[in-house]
Amino acid sequence: MSTQIILPRMLQVGENASHATPNILASLGCRHPLIITDKMMVQLGYAEKIQAVLAKQDMQADIFDDTVPEPTVASIQAGVKRIQEGDYDSIIALGGGSPIDSAKAMSILGKFGGEMRNYKFPRVVTESGLPIVAIPTTAGTGSEVTKVTIITDEKTDEKMLCMGIGFMPVAALVDYTLTLSLPARITADTGIDALTHAMEAYVSKKASLYSDSQALEAMRLIAPNLRRVYHDGSDKKAREEIMLGSTLAGVAFSNASVALVHGMSRPIGAAFHVPHGLSNAMLLPTVTEYSIPAAVERYAQCSRAMGVATEQDDDVTANKKLLAELRALNDELQVPTPEQFGIDREEFMGLLETMAEQALASGSPNNNPRVPSADEVIELYKQLWW
Repeated sequence: MSTQIILPRMLQVGENASHATPNILASLGCRHPLIITDKMMVQLGYAEKIQAVLAKQDMQADIFDDTVPEPTVASIQAGVKRIQEGDYDSIIALGGGSPIDSAKAMSILGKFGGEMRNYKFPRVVTESGLPIVAIPTTAGTGSEVTKVTIITDEKTDEKMLCMGIGFMPVAALVDYTLTLSLPARITADTGIDALTHAMEAYVSKKASLYSDSQALEAMRLIAPNLRRVYHDGSDKKAREEIMLGSTLAGVAFSNASVALVHGMSRPIGAAFHVPHGLSNAMLLPTVTEYSIPAAVERYAQCSRAMGVATEQDDDVTANKKLLAELRALNDELQVPTPEQFGIDREEFMGLLETMAEQALASGSPNNNPRVPSADEVIELYKQLWW
């Protein structure tokens, strides 16, 4: 059985990789890009730095900075309008997963029109929108190397999964120096998000030898460095390794898919505005404990790759250590419970059936080693609360 691998056409990794932006655009025959980012990237001066690099090559780039965390149908419309009214031949997606996901949606809608709902899974989008050069500024989402975007329909509180080669950036410039100023909370949430990507890709029913190699190396790079970058954001070596790990995890899950954690995470984010990485972190220990019986050896390999268990540990011991580590990691990185985050208990319990329905409808739980029923998903949500 063969496996189809989809990657950006160009991938540049390392210190100051973002400086290659004008050369990448020139190789694509593009000279007038729109930078899609958020206001924080403008305030930190990152967008201006990209403009300055482009100016040295006589390229001018305008900035659209009205993207929002957890992008919605409404939030991308202004960008779509800007693209349709401007004479732009390409997009530079600068920021974390939200600006990059927004840029992917804007690229397709800006060129072809329609509504985001028209492009949601199970439709697979093969059309090519405006070419995207993705420059991530967080080490977590892996969106720069994935054929996936998540857009929330605010009318229904549904996080729509949209996927296909049409959403894959043409180029990804992975520059860890852009993560050095990340605050600890974002560092933690995006880091655990990346770890979740790697673990779920490895245990996914769609895993392959190729995605396994990316996922295992991602875990080796991410797990030992999560605490380091959380406590010391200026640790360049740890930042570089976790940034590469995040990208490899993105490659892994883009080609093997995610599983139950992500399926259950999206409804929490949509209903209660919990950042995606944080809701993944909340769920990871509980869902892992539920899933281990169906993939004992696979989860044990995760534990060994993360440096939690040794090769001498048997699978049962390795998995006990894995669960202890996931809980300890959440404690040290101060991942809140839903209640500590501020979610109302009655509202949470009242939405259990709806969230379970949305989680299963996303398709991701079908990739899990242990595929839950709706009642089991509801029970897992209850465990998450308690």
